[in-house]
Amino acid sequence: MLTNLFKTKTDPSPANGNSLQDGLDLTNIPCHVAMIMDGNGRWARAQGKPRTFGHSAGARALRRIVKYADSIGVKILTAYAFSTENWKRPVTEVDFIMKLLMEYLTKELDEFQKYQVRMRFIGTRDGLPEAVLKKMDAAVMQTKDNTGILLNIAINYGGQAEIVQAAREIARLAVDGELSPDQISKEVFEDHLYTRGLPAPDLLIRTGGDLRVSNFLLWQIAYAEMWTTPVFWPDFTPELFKQAVLSYQKRDRRFGGLTKKE
Repeated sequence: MLTNLFKTKTDPSPANGNSLQDGLDLTNIPCHVAMIMDGNGRWARAQGKPRTFGHSAGARALRRIVKYADSIGVKILTAYAFSTENWKRPVTEVDFIMKLLMEYLTKELDEFQKYQVRMRFIGTRDGLPEAVLKKMDAAVMQTKDNTGILLNIAINYGGQAEIVQAAREIARLAVDGELSPDQISKEVFEDHLYTRGLPAPDLLIRTGGDLRVSNFLLWQIAYAEMWTTPVFWPDFTPELFKQAVLSYQKRDRRFGGLTKKE
C-alpha cells in the first residue's frame, strides 16, 4: 500500500516535471516548508469511507509532495503527522495510524536511500509503542548520511509541550549552576527545542480549510509565511504546492523591519 514512494502516477515525472517548475523563481525557493496535513477523515467521510481510508490516502499524498518539494529545491519538509491531542481519537483509529507509520517506515526505506531522502522525527517519545520507536530509530540511522531533502515528521508532537520541555531543561541547567539567567538567549532556547539545528520554517501550508496553527511549531513559525487551502490533504497535489510557493515568492518578508520603499 505504501511502496514506491516516488513512483505514483501523479508524481512529477521527467516528462511533465518542467511544467510544474514553470513560473517559479528557483533562486527563491523556501528552504524549510512546514505542513499541517488536515482533512484525511473528512475526505474519507465525504466518500462514505472510514477515517482510516483517509489516512492511507494521506500517506500517498505525502509521497507525491516529498518528491516534488525535493525536485524544486526545498531542503526541509516538516509534516505534522500525529499531535499529542490526537490520542483523544478512537483507539481503533490511533492503532491504525501507528501501524500505518510502521508500514511506511518499513517499505519506503529503499526508496529513501535511492533518492537520498533523510529522515528525522520531532515530538515526545513518551507513550509511543516500542515497535514504532524502533522503526523510527532505524529510519533515522539508515538515512542519516543521505544528502537529499530532509523529511522531518512530527509524531506525538505538541508545540506548547515542546516549549515547556525546553524551559524545564534550561531551568535545570540554571539550578545546577551551568547557566545563568543572563545567558538565556533566543539561541539558547532554540537549542533545547525538538528542531534544534534546523532553520525556522519559511512557509507554513495548511490544508482542509481551517485557519489555525493547531499547536504546531509555535515558536518556530513566528515569521513563517502562511498559505491555506480548503482542499483536504489526500487531494493535495504538487500543483497546489507550487501555488503555495508562488504565493510565498510574492510576499515581502520584512521580519518586523521596513523595506527600502517604506
